[in-house]
Amino acid sequence: MEEYIYEVENLKKFFKLPKKSLFKKRDILKAVNGVNFKIKKGETFGLVGESGCGKTTLGYSLIKLYNPDEGKLIFKGKDITKIEGSALKEFRSNVQIVFQDPYSSLNPKKKIGWILEEPLKAHGYNDKNQRYDKVLTMLKEVGFNEEYYKRYPHELSGGQRQRIMIIHALMLNPDFVILDEAVSALDVSVQSQILNLLNELQKEFDLTYLFISHNLNVVHYISDRIAVMYMGEIVELATAYEIYHSPKHPYTQALFSAIPKITKDGTKRIILSGDLPDPSNPPKGCKFHTRCKYAQDRCKNEVPKDYEVKKDHKVRCFLYENGGKDENIHFIRHTCRRTIY
Repeated sequence: MEEYIYEVENLKKFFKLPKKSLFKKRDILKAVNGVNFKIKKGETFGLVGESGCGKTTLGYSLIKLYNPDEGKLIFKGKDITKIEGSALKEFRSNVQIVFQDPYSSLNPKKKIGWILEEPLKAHGYNDKNQRYDKVLTMLKEVGFNEEYYKRYPHELSGGQRQRIMIIHALMLNPDFVILDEAVSALDVSVQSQILNLLNELQKEFDLTYLFISHNLNVVHYISDRIAVMYMGEIVELATAYEIYHSPKHPYTQALFSAIPKITKDGTKRIILSGDLPDPSNPPKGCKFHTRCKYAQDRCKNEVPKDYEVKKDHKVRCFLYENGGKDENIHFIRHTCRRTIY
């Protein structure tokens, strides 16, 4: 039986928008709307989608920076949906996050040693020598020597600052780490170094990752499974290989057709028609039907369920109501090989 470290059940997170006029009600932005998935212990779970689809809101909800409006969060078998106080503090020591911009995440007035010791102080590590030894040990894990203890953030490059943020997240020996666009602000060559470092640290510390990104090649490289989000919902969930080589949902097909390819394999770029709907006033039925070339009349009024087309491969689309055996559907076949960094 597989062990799940994090289980998400029907998670919803809504935001009230400012009034457009004095006599109108506030619009509700359904940033995350009924999301379900489970993350296996020790895996890297990728989360992709367009900007504004709800990826970051979902990540913040999992670490309890946002309290969900509905649904249930289960971490290591315990319901943590409504925890607070000491229970929340203990939870935060087991779940950490690495943000997109390392420079804005670091206090420019403090030295690296002080920054890395802060989470230890907050969680009861009162022995100064113990904190110092822990910081030096973690610095060595990312290839830094003792000299970096006394440096300021502005004295480091972007890649070095992100390494600091990664070990900052690991100072309390967490089980689960959320990586929110953790390499998107870095050069491509530095991205590969950070990705390889993440893989090494995952094996050494037995970590589980939620990797949030819009870079499809990066997500494919580092992830074991990938979930695709569209307007607050997960529309497809499968292994990285299945998502990359055999995407099923029309939205996933369009996303992955946009990946630049070195060789010509006959795959044409899919250009989505129509505009992205207003997230505060989403269309009825399937939210993707306004841009989908396969849309049927029922798509405009009915909400599709999650259909299983293969083992561990689910798609939220009526095309797969019968297992995807409709002969009129033409699927994209990707022959791209996995990018090696």
